[in-house]
Amino acid sequence: MKEELTSNCAKAGDLVQLVGLNHKSFIFTLVEGSDFQSHRGVIQHNDLIGKPWGIQVFSHNGSPFFMLQPSLPDLLKSTKRATQIMYPKEIGYILMHMGIGPGNYIIEAGTGSGSFTTALAHAIGTNGRIYSYEAREETQKIAMGSLAKLGLADRIDFKTRDISEGFDEVNVDAVFLDVPNPYDYLIQVKKALKPGGYFGSILPTTNQVISLLMALKREEFAFIDVCDITQRYYKPEPSRFRPTDRMISHTGYLIFARSVTIDHEKADKKLLKEIGMIGLEEERNNIDSEENISELQLDENENE
Repeated sequence: MKEELTSNCAKAGDLVQLVGLNHKSFIFTLVEGSDFQSHRGVIQHNDLIGKPWGIQVFSHNGSPFFMLQPSLPDLLKSTKRATQIMYPKEIGYILMHMGIGPGNYIIEAGTGSGSFTTALAHAIGTNGRIYSYEAREETQKIAMGSLAKLGLADRIDFKTRDISEGFDEVNVDAVFLDVPNPYDYLIQVKKALKPGGYFGSILPTTNQVISLLMALKREEFAFIDVCDITQRYYKPEPSRFRPTDRMISHTGYLIFARSVTIDHEKADKKLLKEIGMIGLEEERNNIDSEENISELQLDENENE
């Protein structure tokens, strides 16, 4: 006999998504005796409770909907916005690249509207913890409300504070900064991260990225990566399969690094170069210094 891992039918307390014409979507929690109201009509929650997922339902005026369980991207797109939210295309890559999963302890700075906080809370499960810092109290309150509606607020410690004062936590698995000037806070990040821990950030301009790259090398972060992600949709029609007019192009630069400890007396320069600790400019400076030393030694020998 096969074990039933999830219910095939909607029940009270479930998040439900109704998808109607023109892909118009509504997400809400099923409550016995309540109703859903929109410009497309009214549907009683009791008429949805006990019904199998994936069926078509109708409002009192005949408007059609499909009843589905919302995916994480659906939840993120429905987040109430106080600030610009991060797109699922970036969020999915960040979670994978930074190894974020069940049981992790994560610091994020720049709670914003809470879309990335939602994804983090979903990923770390019941045994992990998110520490979310935000300087603006009103903005964070909106995020707290959104997470509470999704039943994820108990996985997060919300903190209203300027991160220049540092973080309360130490030895966390990862730190992600969604702030305009992450390069100003790398000392604080280094103190909070466990050895070898992950750092990530998202920035809109190349000038900010360059400033961050210089700061990462200065504060001894390695394995540095920079990328951006483009998402292109296709028409799912066998007879006319081709790209659609809809595309999510560049929305920001993603920067990743790992916190490392370097013994400069014993460090291998070739390895440091491979992990991004020595760049072209530093290499040229080293060559110039070695050439100057050689010239000085030649002059001393000639004088003797």
